[in-house]
Amino acid sequence: MKLSSSIIVVIGLCTLIGCQEKFIQPDLTPPSPPQGLYTETGDEMIVIFWNSSPEIDVAGYNIYGSNSLRGTYQLLGSTTETQFIDKGIVNGRTYYYAVSSFDFNGNESQPSHDIVYETPRPEGYDVVLKDYRTSPDFAGYDFSTYSVGPYDDKYTDIFFESYNGTTYLDVWNDSEIQDVGYTKSLYDIGVAPTDGWSPSKDVRVITGHTYVVKTWDNHYAKVRVTSVSSMKVMLDWAYQLQQDNTRLKISSGGERGTLTLGSGAKGR
Repeated sequence: MKLSSSIIVVIGLCTLIGCQEKFIQPDLTPPSPPQGLYTETGDEMIVIFWNSSPEIDVAGYNIYGSNSLRGTYQLLGSTTETQFIDKGIVNGRTYYYAVSSFDFNGNESQPSHDIVYETPRPEGYDVVLKDYRTSPDFAGYDFSTYSVGPYDDKYTDIFFESYNGTTYLDVWNDSEIQDVGYTKSLYDIGVAPTDGWSPSKDVRVITGHTYVVKTWDNHYAKVRVTSVSSMKVMLDWAYQLQQDNTRLKISSGGERGTLTLGSGAKGR
């Protein structure tokens, strides 16, 4: 009886390399989940960061999001980078994220053991306030409506004052303000303090300094002065829409909103 050519080839391979090694085993082992998750938040956007995987066969990462910690985590997108921007989301709403890694054979890890959460908030730039004594209708700012207005309007959160050559940012008696010092940008302050407020309800205006405000209705905000003269001040601002939420923005390597991904949270 004659053997088929395919059987002869297999026999030949067994002879050359050994039958126990004649087939290559498929890779079914997923990579490890990403680590070191943290976030940065802005106006209707959140950026998720994580550490690069040390495993050489990692091809990319899947990013999952949810509106609640224990909710269903939907796939938002994939990337070969170690960051992902979630755009077009709603300011004032908290979002939760987890990240998995996958290799070149399509094996996907479990979602990251830790998840991160963040609450985007509105922000603005180059707002000009004038001295309340000379321009009272253009001296105040209302964070809730993102608008310049009269310093003495009942909804005004801060207003600008120039007095005997010294400039101030003022708040009314039902609000709080403090100078947190020089910052390179508005984003350097991630969490609002809960004490240390100015007892006089005002602070000296210094270019490059950032100031944190607690409004009359228990919202936190921050402003950074970009320029000042005896007649006006220019500032950038960010405002937390959630009452009593001190998180203003999470900076790289700073305090993180991190929770353990429990059994009730799903990665799909």
